[in-house]
Amino acid sequence: MLIVTLVVLVVLIALGIHIAAVLGLLAVSLAQLFSPFPLLAATGEIAWTASSEFILVAVPLFILMGELLLRSGIAADMYAALDKWVNWIPGGLMHTNVAASAMFAATSGSSVATAATIGTIAMPNMARYGYRPPLFLGSLAAGGTLGILIPPSINMIVYGVLSETSITDLYLAGLIPGLVLAALFSLAIFVTSLVRPSHAGRSEPASTAERLAGLRHLLPPILLFLVVVGSIYGGLATPTEAASLGVLAALLLAARRRTLTRQLLLRAFEGTMRTTAMIMLIVVAAFLLNFVMSRSG
Repeated sequence: MLIVTLVVLVVLIALGIHIAAVLGLLAVSLAQLFSPFPLLAATGEIAWTASSEFILVAVPLFILMGELLLRSGIAADMYAALDKWVNWIPGGLMHTNVAASAMFAATSGSSVATAATIGTIAMPNMARYGYRPPLFLGSLAAGGTLGILIPPSINMIVYGVLSETSITDLYLAGLIPGLVLAALFSLAIFVTSLVRPSHAGRSEPASTAERLAGLRHLLPPILLFLVVVGSIYGGLATPTEAASLGVLAALLLAARRRTLTRQLLLRAFEGTMRTTAMIMLIVVAAFLLNFVMSRSG
């Protein structure tokens, strides 16, 4: 059964089918071949069980927090402030991409939101400063994966639900590896830029006064990290409660910047629903596959 499962999985992924569809098709195929219990009869109950976990409420809340940071301009200011501090290193803006991805991941918890947000901000600068697309886009793709490890990671929430593992323990285990991975990404960019200077691009040097002035733009994401992850580590809130506190803090920060409008909220809600629907479809399909594999022994 394991060989058949692996072959079907690889074939479906190679065909470019969406992950949720791959898991669903794999579950149906294995049910027909190996499971003594009909999958269709249990689909409704499995889907309800998969989507009614209280901890999963944190998923749309973390995504909404990231959307609010993007739409309110906080993420763009954060990127500009970090750029002033790290663009002098060989590799310039690519180090900024990694650093901004790490900081944004520490507030949004979503790899998708991290890659989309930092990519949206960084892409206009690629041709402007003469960066080679393969390495520059690689820094964005690699930086986006930091959302998997750095708390509050949505992926860890989904994994914790599927494996019945403590989310707090997963967050404690993921913080240091996430920061080490970010450092390794920057090290790879640094070495590549030294070996191939044509890939390093150009950067605009910043004065000490400009760097110090930009620090105030780093305070909002740091504050959000302390509110969300600090409340979890301190035992003051569950991940779901911490996510709701994060959304409230993001709303207050947007209101303080006078960017909290009806249009901003509508765009943030729409983006949240799109990403949440994608994630939850994967979760339900994973539960279906788990059911088939457990019933088939």
